[in-house]
Amino acid sequence: MKIPVSYSFRNLLTRRLTTALTAGGMALVVFVFASVMMLAEGLRKTLIETGSYDNAIVIRKASQSEMQSSVSREQAAIVETDPGIAEGPEGKPLFAKELVVIINLPKRGSSRPSNVTIRGIGEFSLALRPQVRLAEGRMPRPGSSEIIAGESVAKRFQGADLGETLRFGMRDWTVVGVFDAGRTGYSSEIWGDADQLMQAFRRVAYSSLLFKLRDPTGFRQVERRIENDPRLTLEVKRETRYYADQSEMMSKFLRILGISLTVIFSLGAMIGAMITMYAAVANRTAEIGTLRALGFGRTSILAAFLIESILLGAAGGLAGLFFASFMQLLTISTVNWQTFSELAFSFTLTPQIIFSSLAFSLVMGLIGGALPAFRAARMNIVDALRS
Repeated sequence: MKIPVSYSFRNLLTRRLTTALTAGGMALVVFVFASVMMLAEGLRKTLIETGSYDNAIVIRKASQSEMQSSVSREQAAIVETDPGIAEGPEGKPLFAKELVVIINLPKRGSSRPSNVTIRGIGEFSLALRPQVRLAEGRMPRPGSSEIIAGESVAKRFQGADLGETLRFGMRDWTVVGVFDAGRTGYSSEIWGDADQLMQAFRRVAYSSLLFKLRDPTGFRQVERRIENDPRLTLEVKRETRYYADQSEMMSKFLRILGISLTVIFSLGAMIGAMITMYAAVANRTAEIGTLRALGFGRTSILAAFLIESILLGAAGGLAGLFFASFMQLLTISTVNWQTFSELAFSFTLTPQIIFSSLAFSLVMGLIGGALPAFRAARMNIVDALRS
């Protein structure tokens, strides 16, 4: 005969306090695990959504980021003539020569500064990024000391909001617009005319080239033409691949950190579950003897206590995920280790994180209840009834 699951469920309800405390410990572990995984996923998603599959980015060979790259004007002119580049209005190639530099700006309400990315843009830079739209103001005029700021920068940094003035590169720059880039890395950037920024920072080369592919499936042909051209020392990446690479190091670190912390905390949670289940076995010795006398076998007893422990883990997992889900309301900022600039992003909960967190909580419950369940199953009927 099999013991119904309702038996295990009712036993948990009978011991409300110990059940709540043990499930609470497991919930804390799941909360930490899910939050760190959501943090890593939020960073990865923010950077990947920054890029477009139809776009290709060109940087110097062996460069890890635009910050380390240098593309001369001559090389830019050669790449611009590639037949794989899509055409825009009036037959002009959808092609942008851009500059990327880092400056230090103070945050609002604080004297603590942080690095901010300045991007020099060209005529088609905005058209190549459909996820970016002007929210307030206007675009900077070519050849002027005017800039536009991402919403994240405008909110968090002094002098970066509409109508304010920033000083860098030995010039005063007027913020004439604020752009909305959604949940992408561009929200943490300031944009201005590339040629004016090159003069201000005394740069003679661009950082990167961005263009839209005439045929997205023909990327490999474009890549071979550019990378095999003896006049060029450049490499080509899909924009989505480039930004995925930018998130790899930080995301990997966060996942390792999250798993390490979770393993440490989970040991305490499993010990708590084990103590709870041992106490349950000790308090129900006569009950176990009665079940055995009624014909329930050792396997049924073992399964009943394991189910009880797994239900305990499930309760903790669901509670931990419930509270972790509210982390999606927060937006945090950190330094991107690839570019050394500040990046704002949000926690992101995915089905995979939900599945992993619940599976982890069930495993904690199973391991925590295994030894007490085996002890209950091995009890002698006569000894149990005498207790």
